[in-house]
Amino acid sequence: MPQKILIIDDNRGVRESLEMLLLTEFDDVYTLSNPNTLISTIKQNQIDVVLLDMNFKTGINSGNEGLFWLKEIQKLDPSISVILITAYGDVELAVKAVKVGAFDFILKPWDNNKLLSTIDASLKLRKTKLENVNLQKTTHLLKNELNANSYSIIGQSDSIKSVMSMIEKVAKTDANIFITGENGTGKELVAREIHRLSKRKDEILVTVDMGAVSESLFESELFGYKKGAFTDAKEDRSGKFEAAQRGSLFLDEIGNLSLAMQAKILTALQNRTITKIGSHQAIPIDIRLISATNKDINKMVEDGEFREDLLYRINTINIELPPLRERGNDAILLAHFYLNKYAQKYGKPAFSLSDKAEKKLLSYNWPGNVRELQHCMEKVVILAEKSKLDEFSFSLNEEQETNSGGFQMGTLEEMEKKMIKASLKKAKGNMSMVAKNLGITRPTLYSKLKKYGL
Repeated sequence: MPQKILIIDDNRGVRESLEMLLLTEFDDVYTLSNPNTLISTIKQNQIDVVLLDMNFKTGINSGNEGLFWLKEIQKLDPSISVILITAYGDVELAVKAVKVGAFDFILKPWDNNKLLSTIDASLKLRKTKLENVNLQKTTHLLKNELNANSYSIIGQSDSIKSVMSMIEKVAKTDANIFITGENGTGKELVAREIHRLSKRKDEILVTVDMGAVSESLFESELFGYKKGAFTDAKEDRSGKFEAAQRGSLFLDEIGNLSLAMQAKILTALQNRTITKIGSHQAIPIDIRLISATNKDINKMVEDGEFREDLLYRINTINIELPPLRERGNDAILLAHFYLNKYAQKYGKPAFSLSDKAEKKLLSYNWPGNVRELQHCMEKVVILAEKSKLDEFSFSLNEEQETNSGGFQMGTLEEMEKKMIKASLKKAKGNMSMVAKNLGITRPTLYSKLKKYGL
């Protein structure tokens, strides 16, 4: 980039001498005899360095004019380097100016080599400041992108309203949150909403799927490592805890952790520090912890599969997400939402649901909850040939259809037949496995297969 320097001095000889010297070294040199147009000149020409005299009015040597314009330049652009031009008797004032933000000062008469060296150093500082500003902007954009949430929690049922009320109450605190519920109920969405409403919203939310982290990689993923800590450690790396500094850390499926991994998480939470692999230095951590699981964590504690002391640490506030089958007409609201979303994505016209289509969606048990409904709507949008969707537009597992009370439809014998069919399909015809899954003997299984013509 061109390096642009502005000289401001009421002494014509000083201006001309500096201009002659600097034109041999730098791209653009501008001069002013007084500071009245200083700010506009900087704005118009994107000045990098300003050589500023400290006094302009005849007979006044207080240096206040220089200090005033120094502050005005800093207000406009703090990355601009200001070098003061001063007489020997004003050194004390110049030192004061450096303390309030000037890069340095030069004495009249000046040494050309020293002046050029000072300007070169000021340009390097200007470059570093600009890089830091750009880095901050980039970081801010990345944080916004990572934290972006294109939609919030959708629903009007009492159960989901209760969840949203709880989120609003706890989000602004730093309490650890433990989200429980079946697969596909929206645990990560709740975590993002808590972060969005928290005082940490300007920092990042780091999400870790604990079910996908192997025990061998656990420490390096969560705590990071130092260069040379192991064969492939070619550089220092930050772990998820450090990446979430001053933000929020979401540990999804925390119930999948082994006891050894649980102990390491507990130590980090108790000490509020982490130690990278290959290092002995403890790094303080400032995070808001949000955890989630689809497992019965209390049963795991009873069975010795989950540490009770860790549960106390992560479970300051528990938010239990209701399954979609208990949310009534929310299924229709969500269906319309996803139909609109995917219609826009795939360039399709707007879709509507017939009364029978809505009835079918409401009668379905949704074992995969909101995630299953989302995938179902996407599939429908891709395959649909008409904008009015009827009950035949949706390919659902009929064994999961329910009545309005939420119970499996049909007689006891019909339910038994469906269970056997489902188990046969799941076990791919392995009769021993089917009998074991159903809790019956093989002879009993064969008898029932004959009874139901399976």
